[in-house]
Amino acid sequence: MTSFDAIVIGAGHNGLAAATCLARSGHKVLVLEAADAPGGAARGREFAPGFRSAGLAHLVNRLDGAVARDIGFDLAGGDALLPTTVLDGSGRGVTLNGAYGETIDGVTAEEEAAFAALRGKLVFQAAILKRFLRRPPPQIGAISLGDLSTFAATGFSLIRKGRGEGRDFLRMLLMNVADVADEYLADNRLKGLLAFDATLGIHLGPRSPTSLLGLYYRLTGDAAGRAGGQFVPAGGMASLAPAFVRAAEKAGVTIRCSVPVGRILVDRGRTSGIVTSDGTEIATRVVVSAIHPQTTFLHLVDPAESGTGFVRSVRNVRSFGNVAKLDLALDRIPSFEGLPAEARSGRIVLVRGMEQVETAFNPAKYGEFSPDPVMEITLPSLADPALAPAGGCTLSALVQYAPYRLKAGWETGKPAFLRIVLETLERHAPGIGTSVVAASLMTPVDIEAEYNLPGGHWHHGELQADQLLVNRPTGAASGYTTPIEGLYLASAGAHPGGGISGLPGWNAARHILSGERA
Repeated sequence: MTSFDAIVIGAGHNGLAAATCLARSGHKVLVLEAADAPGGAARGREFAPGFRSAGLAHLVNRLDGAVARDIGFDLAGGDALLPTTVLDGSGRGVTLNGAYGETIDGVTAEEEAAFAALRGKLVFQAAILKRFLRRPPPQIGAISLGDLSTFAATGFSLIRKGRGEGRDFLRMLLMNVADVADEYLADNRLKGLLAFDATLGIHLGPRSPTSLLGLYYRLTGDAAGRAGGQFVPAGGMASLAPAFVRAAEKAGVTIRCSVPVGRILVDRGRTSGIVTSDGTEIATRVVVSAIHPQTTFLHLVDPAESGTGFVRSVRNVRSFGNVAKLDLALDRIPSFEGLPAEARSGRIVLVRGMEQVETAFNPAKYGEFSPDPVMEITLPSLADPALAPAGGCTLSALVQYAPYRLKAGWETGKPAFLRIVLETLERHAPGIGTSVVAASLMTPVDIEAEYNLPGGHWHHGELQADQLLVNRPTGAASGYTTPIEGLYLASAGAHPGGGISGLPGWNAARHILSGERA
């Protein structure tokens, strides 16, 4: 079969970003996808007759502007930032407008000022960390001139802010989000929002050490150049994957779906190509794995080629999901108590306060789902009417906590958890139960099966201090290179992590190209 300069495994957004970047530099690139359509976790599905889900993600809040510009990504709608409304069941909502609460409706002037002070500090501190996201992480013992430049620019930005800000950054960096919120805020709804955003998709509670890192990570994302902004593309989230595909095909990338890779060929420590599941061999000197690192090294590469110690470290990557995805088919648009009509197309967070998030996390530590879950909701069909029949509506929710390793097993636990989730929705949107046409709850086990994500973890591994930067996914593969020469990592399991940013794929491609120029 015809050889290629590079083969990318996985047609998720990171794989497509990597392929596009390589192809725009003159390389002949092939992308192989096991599923019948590209898009990865942004791949849509029909979950009830006439009702569709656009995939796991229902908002964009991390798409990197530099990535979009470099690969020629044409995604409209990023200038219209969506609000976030926090509902605590009292009928009095709090709405954060602009980019993560540039203005707030529903709180006192004093509380809005306090939130503004905290927001400013967090955005500044997240911007410091963001400097390390657009490049490979610094390698211990092999610091480059680029690394030194980044360190210097970081230090200078702290100096410009004054000694107090520098001390505050070092003080807060590994704090928990609960202590920080308590230090600044009085409103339980705002505290609950910060707690939820800091821990969504991570096996931590708001009082867990280092949980503030999750909020920093969220705030390193932006929309329309504004930190913390969020949006839904014009045409809805279903337009996201096709936009990445268009950019790749325009660059000359060949994409083949329904072609699972069975094995990565390695000869004396160097990759020489891949073998598809039907036995077809395709030669290449560069393989970019944009799928989970554990799938790559535990299933596609002969363990003898990468070494026992390395395989052990990959096997020990913590990658067990803690969030369930709910899709509801409704016969009408739901009405949430306390939700302003103008905020209906934005994000809705159901949380009473910090303590609820902490209490919801506790059962997950022991393999049980939360009897009082917190959740993030959108109504996707408002942006994309094609997702529902005329007059109908779709509801998408991320619900935590729902541990992958449920003690009772999800076969019996799933109906009980769905009942709890629907009862929670009913309290906030009375009558919604009578409008439900169909409900589809995807537990982490279902997410694993549907999207080939080990553990059902959309970040391909925990976003915690010991699995970030120089340790993502492990120390021996933290800079996109691996123990196998010519094999690179480019999924959310690589630096800097998950979310629809494109950075892991783009960074990996630029790293490959920089090695060719050296």
